[in-house]
Amino acid sequence: MRCRRGYINRGINLGLLACFGVASVASAADAPSVHVYNWYDYIGPTTLADFKRDSGIQPVYDTFDSAEVLEGKLLTSRSGYDVVVASNFSLPTLIKAGALAPLPRDQLPGWNNLDSDLLSKLANNDPGNQYAVPYLWGTNGIGYNVDKVRAALGDKAPLDSWDLVFKEENLAKLGQCGVAMLDSPSEMLPVALHYLGLPPNSTNPEDYQKAEALLLKLRPHIAYFNSSKFISDLSNGNICVAVGWSGAMLEAKTNAEQANNGVKIAYSLPKEGAPVWFDTLVLLKDAPNRAQGLAFIDYLLRPEVIAPVSDHLSYPNGNRAATPLVAAATRDNPAVYPSAAAMATLYTLEPLPKATERVRTRVWSKVKNGQ
Repeated sequence: MRCRRGYINRGINLGLLACFGVASVASAADAPSVHVYNWYDYIGPTTLADFKRDSGIQPVYDTFDSAEVLEGKLLTSRSGYDVVVASNFSLPTLIKAGALAPLPRDQLPGWNNLDSDLLSKLANNDPGNQYAVPYLWGTNGIGYNVDKVRAALGDKAPLDSWDLVFKEENLAKLGQCGVAMLDSPSEMLPVALHYLGLPPNSTNPEDYQKAEALLLKLRPHIAYFNSSKFISDLSNGNICVAVGWSGAMLEAKTNAEQANNGVKIAYSLPKEGAPVWFDTLVLLKDAPNRAQGLAFIDYLLRPEVIAPVSDHLSYPNGNRAATPLVAAATRDNPAVYPSAAAMATLYTLEPLPKATERVRTRVWSKVKNGQ
């Protein structure tokens, strides 16, 4: 680009800065880019820079903090994004709305690295695995303070069972040291239903009345429902039990260890089964940079790329070929990488008809209010 003479005449420093600034913008505009939308703090510390160096493609990276924000952006307007990290729970809505592009596997050489067992579970939300690549995944279970739970229930505490929190005689004792649960009807009510031997994705209103009765009986012993506060409270010893995400419990454990505060945190995946969730990589149907988007997805399908992400975030990835590259402390931890037997008990959650969603919302309101 040529600079206008007028800039030079106004002063050499200002003129040169203006010229080089404009030239820089033009150069950046000409460079290939990929626009990515992901959860906050949900990628490796060098992943984006490494991708740029490897591919020559500039990642433009934005973050969100709730699935509702993501769905609102994708369903109401052209977002301008190419690749988005969407939960498996959001996939049916996004697929039905025509927001996603089918993934051409012949343009994703890394597809063959994916774990077929995980793909089969993900297919409950993405039939035929047409639209989504599993990125990171995890489970919902019980995080607990080892010493306080032992003090409350003794050495025979049912640490490997939902009985720990759904049997009133146990929860009444644990309530003395503090119990928290996710503020999420779409995650907590399926767990209660499953515990009662009912379908976790039930559409029968009578099933929800049974789950309501169970949770109302337990409500006096639950300190609060919140989907973030429990992490710090568990690591600080302010509560002794929380029902939530595997990664959040591992974060609480790490925080306590780093603080050297004497709090020992463990995570249990109940033997009866629990929800498994996936955060997936999807390509938007109106992606402005389709080729670059596919290049970014395939980059994250490389075992040597995704393994450090799992190490950094303490979440397993969907890449079977990456498992040997994950740090032993991570891959050998059954709270992060469940055994095959545990995997067989896991179930995925599904969006429900609007009428059932209304029932679920009313039930949850009663449970939270204790009436």
